[in-house]
Amino acid sequence: MSFYNVLEKVNQLPLEDMMENVTHQDVERALQKDRINEEDYFALLSPKAEPYLEEMAQKAHQLTVQHFGNTMQIFLPLYVSDYCVNTCKYCSFSVDNDFPRRILTMTELEEEAKVIADMGVEHIIILSGESMMHSSVKYLKQCMKVLKKYFSSVGLEIQPMDTEQYVEIVESGVDNLTVYQEVYDEEIYRELHTKGPKRFFKYRLDTPERGCEAGMRAVSIAALLGLNDWRRESYITGLHAQYLQQKYLDVEVGVAFPRIQPNAGSFQPRVEVTDQNLVQAMLAYRIFQPHSGITVSTRESPKFREQILPLGPTKMSAASSTVVGGYSEPDNTQSQFEISDERSVDEVKRMLLTYGYQPIMKDWQLI
Repeated sequence: MSFYNVLEKVNQLPLEDMMENVTHQDVERALQKDRINEEDYFALLSPKAEPYLEEMAQKAHQLTVQHFGNTMQIFLPLYVSDYCVNTCKYCSFSVDNDFPRRILTMTELEEEAKVIADMGVEHIIILSGESMMHSSVKYLKQCMKVLKKYFSSVGLEIQPMDTEQYVEIVESGVDNLTVYQEVYDEEIYRELHTKGPKRFFKYRLDTPERGCEAGMRAVSIAALLGLNDWRRESYITGLHAQYLQQKYLDVEVGVAFPRIQPNAGSFQPRVEVTDQNLVQAMLAYRIFQPHSGITVSTRESPKFREQILPLGPTKMSAASSTVVGGYSEPDNTQSQFEISDERSVDEVKRMLLTYGYQPIMKDWQLI
């Protein structure tokens, strides 16, 4: 079975009509439960739940502290290549955008690793444009020989791969995988991805599951909010996370709620996602999946990231660069998207301590 089978059933439902039919009583009933189901989660994402955001916030905070304590894991993205073979209308790395492309040599990668390690960061995620020729298994395994000297956990956010390829990568030391579906509406997905292997919706949809089967310790998923109705996308993201967690009990399944940021293609979001919308999506998910990690990146502003600290996040990036070689050679080439929170790692750590949170720099050790 694939999550695609679940998605097909969801697509047969009149979600818009169902959302309008949610009542205040449905929301109140969900908030009174110790553990909610899919219908309750749907209710908490509905417009009828908006007057209950304070109650949702209190419950989400309680559940987060219960399962994670007052902690926040700090990580950094490390971009190794911006070569890409896909046309994605919302991404600066899209093959249609003309700029000098770059891939890090092992010497350059080591320089990046040293700068990041000097910040005290132990958890990183390797990112690249989606090009199997440039971000090959062989290249990634070479990267791991360097990165294992500096970091206790290395994740991957690149083009989707087959299970056998992920097995090789796991054996090299990579322990977690991030895959954004971008949008769960297949028709919109086809409109936005017109060239390259990324246009194959189902293959990408099944990527997190292939990572689980290959032995990844943790897998994170997300929809890119702003491409479609945020309530629908958030709901299906939650169902996808639940599907993975129930099927792969030994894998840590997490989510993120990224919003579209300015990019080289000047793509404008199709749907406005306000701060309140994002908060509601996050609170509803935390109540639905209390054991799940929630990531908030530097896409969001410093003020917003501070305001949502008690609402469910468990992982936070800091001092991020979305540029290849951007730590040792700032502003060297094209960024994938603009970041909003430019504070240093130390500044983010001090902010967390001020609010009573313990910054976690290491909670896993590569073998």
